[in-house]
Amino acid sequence: MKPPVQAGFAAISKKGRDKGRLFVVLCELDADFVLVADGDLRLLGHPKKKRRKHLTPTNRELPGLMALYHQGRLKDSDIRAALSQETDTPTTQPI
Repeated sequence: MKPPVQAGFAAISKKGRDKGRLFVVLCELDADFVLVADGDLRLLGHPKKKRRKHLTPTNRELPGLMALYHQGRLKDSDIRAALSQETDTPTTQPI
């Protein structure tokens, strides 16, 4: 079974100019949309509103990032560091 596209998980974009990029899902807006950021092109100050169907979920959850996000202490450098570790890890494969 696929992991859901939900807050705190890494996801890969399937459609759009950002196709193939790895993002962290910051929050769920409704049943169809989520906000994503990668700390590089999509910063925390201006996250991307993306349809869930345009994202491929990965099996990597990032609870440390979500704790910082909810405390208001998350920085773009934290996201970049976490996502760079994810791309080095062989388990970050689309499901």
